[in-house]
Amino acid sequence: MKRIVKVIVVMLVFVGIQKSEAQKKKNIVFLFADDAGYHDFGFQGSKTFKTPNLDKLASEGMVFKEAYTTAAVCGPSRAGLLTGRYQQRFGFEENNVPGYMSDSSKLLGDDMGLPLKEKTIANYLGNLGYQSIVLGKWHMGNADRYHPLKRGFTEFYGFRGGARSFFPLTQKQTADKPEDRLEKGYKYYKEPSKYLTYDIADEACDFIDRNKKKPFFMYVSFNAVHSPMQATPEDLAKIKGLTGKRKILAAMTLALDKACGQILKKLKEEGLEDDTLIVFSNDNGGPDGTHTCNYPLSGCKSNNLEGGIRVPFIMKLPSVIKPGSKYEKDISLLDLLPTFVNIAGGDASKIKNIDGVDLLPFITNKNKKAPHEILFWKKENRGIVKKGDWKLLRFPDRPAELYNIKEDESENNNLAYQYPEKLKELFTDLFTWEGELERPLFMLKRKYEVNAMKRMDDKRTPVLDVVE
Repeated sequence: MKRIVKVIVVMLVFVGIQKSEAQKKKNIVFLFADDAGYHDFGFQGSKTFKTPNLDKLASEGMVFKEAYTTAAVCGPSRAGLLTGRYQQRFGFEENNVPGYMSDSSKLLGDDMGLPLKEKTIANYLGNLGYQSIVLGKWHMGNADRYHPLKRGFTEFYGFRGGARSFFPLTQKQTADKPEDRLEKGYKYYKEPSKYLTYDIADEACDFIDRNKKKPFFMYVSFNAVHSPMQATPEDLAKIKGLTGKRKILAAMTLALDKACGQILKKLKEEGLEDDTLIVFSNDNGGPDGTHTCNYPLSGCKSNNLEGGIRVPFIMKLPSVIKPGSKYEKDISLLDLLPTFVNIAGGDASKIKNIDGVDLLPFITNKNKKAPHEILFWKKENRGIVKKGDWKLLRFPDRPAELYNIKEDESENNNLAYQYPEKLKELFTDLFTWEGELERPLFMLKRKYEVNAMKRMDDKRTPVLDVVE
C-alpha cells in the first residue's frame, strides 16, 4: 500500500512539473495588418490617423525602423513569414489570385497554394505543445489540402481567400466566391453580426479564454485595411479633418487599432501580459498612394521600392525587451519563425534550410552584429538585393538602379553610374541567390505585371498627406 501511495505521489509531482513547465512557455500573439501605409499609425508619425492602442504597445516594446517583408504583395509575403524561407525557394512568387495568372503557370485556380512539403510556424509550435489559431485572412490556397488545419494550426476562424467584405455577404456572393465565406474549422460559418474587424477580435478573445492555461500561438491575420474600402458609420463619425478615401481608411485603421486593443486588454485581464510575446506588423506597403501614405518612402504595394517592402513592426516581451526602445538594423519577417520557435523552448538552429534568424539575441545586444548582412527579393524578372546600406534594383526593361538607403531612404538619387564596382558586386550576389531558387508555380498575366511597373513609376516621389 505504501508503495502504491509513493508511486501516486511521484506521478502527481511529475504532472505538477509538467504543468509548471507548460506555464513557463511564452504565449505568442502576432497581430498582422493588411495593406496599411507605412506612415499611417501614430507611432510611425501620423498626426491624422489615431491609433492609441498600437501607440501604447510601441511605447511598451521596441519599434523597428527597417523591418522588411519578403514580398510587395499579400500572398508571397505570408508564405515567407509562415515558413521562415524565401518563398521563391518553393515557387510561391506571385499572388495566388484566380483569373490573374498566365496560362503557362504550373498551377491555376484553387490549386495555387503553399506547397504541402513546406512546414509552417504552427507545425513547429505544435510539436512544442502549443495550441494555435489563424484568425481572418488565410490566402495560402483555397483547395482543402491547403487548409490551415492541415498546415499545423489547431483552429481556424476566417476565410480562405485574399479579401472580402467587412459586412455580411449574401448567399449569392458566397456561392460565387466560396473562398470568401467565413469558416470555423472546416465548416462554413454564419456571417458575422458585426463589422468583421471587431468580429475577429471577439473570436481572438474567446480563443484566449479557452486556452489561457496552455501555451498558445495566435496568428491574427486581419483583412483590415485591405480593400474594399468599408467602415462603420460610428467610426466614420469619429474621423475629423479628412474626406474621401482617406477618411474611410482612417476609420478602418481606427477599427483595427480598437480590435488590437481589445485583444491586448484581454491578455492583461487574464494575467497573461507578462508571459506573452506580442508582435505587430503589416504584410506589404500601402497600395497606390491615393489613400494610403508610405511617407517618407517612395513606391507602394506591388513594387520593390522601400514603400512596397518596408513595414511597421513592434515587438513586446516584458522583462526582455526594453520599453520605448528602437532597433535600426535590417530585420525580415522571415525572422518570425525562428524567433517564435526559440521563445517557445525549441531550437531553431536545428531546422534545416530556413532563411530567418532568431531576433532576440540581436535586439537584446547579446549579438552585436546585424541580423542580416544581405536580403533578397524577386518577382519574375525583377530582382532586388539589399546589402548593408546599399540596395540594387534590377529590371527587365531598363537599366539597374543603385541606392544608399541610409543616406537616401526615399530612393531619389540613383548611384548606379557612380559606383560600377558596387553594382557588379550586388549583381553577383543576386545571381548567386537566384541560382538556388525554383521556377515559379504561378505567374501573373503580362498586363498585370506591366501595371505594377507603371505604379512604381507613378509613385516615385514620397507624398505626406496634405492635412499633415
